[in-house]
Amino acid sequence: MNAMSTAPVVGLNVPAVVGMDLKDVGTPALIVDLDAFERNVKKMREFIESKRIRHRAHAKTHKSADIALYQIEAGGACGVCCQKVSEAEALVAGGVKDVLVSNQVVDPKKIDRLAAMAKKARVLVCVDDRSNVDDLSEAANRQGVTLECLVEIDVGAGRCGVQWGEPVVELAKTIDAAPGLKFSGLQAYQGAAQHVHDFEERKGQIDKAVKMVEDTVAMLKAQGLDCDIVGGAGTGTYYFEGGSGVYNEMQCGSYIFMDADYQRVKDREGDFIHEFENSLFIYTSIMSKTKTDKAICDAGLKAQSVDSGLPVIFGRDDVEYIKCSDEHGVIADPQNILKLNDKLKLIPGHCDPTCNVYDWYVGVRDGKVEALWPVTARGMCL
Repeated sequence: MNAMSTAPVVGLNVPAVVGMDLKDVGTPALIVDLDAFERNVKKMREFIESKRIRHRAHAKTHKSADIALYQIEAGGACGVCCQKVSEAEALVAGGVKDVLVSNQVVDPKKIDRLAAMAKKARVLVCVDDRSNVDDLSEAANRQGVTLECLVEIDVGAGRCGVQWGEPVVELAKTIDAAPGLKFSGLQAYQGAAQHVHDFEERKGQIDKAVKMVEDTVAMLKAQGLDCDIVGGAGTGTYYFEGGSGVYNEMQCGSYIFMDADYQRVKDREGDFIHEFENSLFIYTSIMSKTKTDKAICDAGLKAQSVDSGLPVIFGRDDVEYIKCSDEHGVIADPQNILKLNDKLKLIPGHCDPTCNVYDWYVGVRDGKVEALWPVTARGMCL
């Protein structure tokens, strides 16, 4: 690839350059309101400091080394979580020094890569199977490293994890006795509870999880096994786990951006939770206006994930995003207000998979592009 092909060209390989006016950013683009983003990071830091717990920020939300390092440096995060080995490798290469693969790694080639990565950073991984322990131990010894392991408990999500109590103790003992491995605690993330809209129902699910974890920690302690990490919690429930006195490490991700679905989660009074602000938007342009009651924008299915619903148009109640196909978004415009090249900011329905379809974040402050961050681990799913 020659030098000309890698030079930044707005519209060809970058959506913007630093110093550009927001109105000139190529669309569709993923933009970050830096003021709101920084306030969100600060708010989470204040929470963990008030509770005297740690925060291991979940990087699957953003997949960006720049954002991960900001969460560590400005947000007080102790490190990050990743869901895939390749995702972790990309962030470690970008300067992150403490990473948990909050998932099971069972493929022998991936285990070797995991162990090799431990030469460059602190590496932790989740385990829920006895046979996996042997493979992790063998790879750690072969690479001359120590891999830290968290036993994952199924606390209600119904995905990975062993049942609480004695199965956890037995697996923890196996890890503790395995050469090259260190038992570092528990992974107890209740993913199914994060988007439960009703406050009492959401709290009830976490109360059950906390009880399982508390009893399991006591059983481990009785066997001489201490948990440095009792990890879990996401943006929808962090205040429950964070105030439980049982969890000591949060794993929140979406709080930095927020999305339309998280804004349907309600607080105790039945109002939508507003402690974190929308900071992530799909910037889109009106590309067709042949109908008086609708407009077509350039952000369709390929510009976002709609698994949690359609995007919401930020700051507008006179127009509504109602449908999309591959390259087109249909916007209801009953008052015939929109015109060609008008720009809109869309709040994505689900921020994590939306970020994974972009190469760049465009950081904006006061109407100007201030930062351009690559989506470091975009598409890395191995």
